[in-house]
Amino acid sequence: MSDHVRFFDGKPSLFQNIPVRARCLALLREFFTARGFIEVETPIVCTSPGVETHLAAMPVSCMNRTMYLTTSPEFHMKRLISVGFDRVFQVTRAFRDGERGERHNPEFTMVEWYRRDCDYGAIMDDSQELLRHVAMGIGGRLEFPGIEGVRGPISLENDFRRVTMVQAFAELGLPSPFGMTLEERDQVAVDHLDFHLGRHEPEFLIEYPADQASLARKKPEDPRVAERFELYCGGLELENGFSELADADEYLERCRIDLAERARLGLPQYPIDERYVSMLRDGMPVCAGTALGFDRLVMLACGARTIRDVIAFPWDQA
Repeated sequence: MSDHVRFFDGKPSLFQNIPVRARCLALLREFFTARGFIEVETPIVCTSPGVETHLAAMPVSCMNRTMYLTTSPEFHMKRLISVGFDRVFQVTRAFRDGERGERHNPEFTMVEWYRRDCDYGAIMDDSQELLRHVAMGIGGRLEFPGIEGVRGPISLENDFRRVTMVQAFAELGLPSPFGMTLEERDQVAVDHLDFHLGRHEPEFLIEYPADQASLARKKPEDPRVAERFELYCGGLELENGFSELADADEYLERCRIDLAERARLGLPQYPIDERYVSMLRDGMPVCAGTALGFDRLVMLACGARTIRDVIAFPWDQA
């Protein structure tokens, strides 16, 4: 028996899960189209993959230049918002080197959407409606059996709770995140938050300390925190969204800090997207957006334990 046949013979769940994946994709498009979003396509090969410390991009040679497989379509999608598009969404492949495991694959499918004239609260509303729409379209059930102590379907009946990072740490009996380093907070997320949040009902973790703002704007009434959220469902981190930062100088300062940290850690130095900076200087409208891990959503729809169960060709079978 060939390795090819042996792989599929050992994955009978794929014959159930791949049709569910196709159904989820159709439901996504149905949801966004009904709400006036335009589906767009942006480059897979780009000049800058972003410079955040956690990103490990895949370089490619293109037209005698070093370019990168996209880690996210966000820069290009916000450029579309800046020239007049009101609501855009995209289902695309994204690439991050070294990300593999039960919840990660180096090549994965990302859903992103952006809206003008709103903040991250409106995007969280979208996310809640989207999960309910997908669940109803596949029979009303989302489930993740990969977290100890979580059994049965995830309840989508109530509005999803929005808990600040300070509240979440307090509930775990931990000190305030403002007194911790970035590394300490990251460790808390790995050790505690991923298992604590959204176990039985989806929850939004909101108001990250400003040094974890990523591309989110700071909250006007409390600049110690950023208008950033992550959605947890059944113990899975499913989504990461922001009220978008529109200040070019602040964006460049964040890039400087990230590049300095990359240098300290011996990580590759990626170029800043100068077209994106130019767009910010021209004036990006008030907007918000998010990135949702589609493969993880399919895991919930199928009740699958690993991402390999919902991808026909994971990285070691590509």
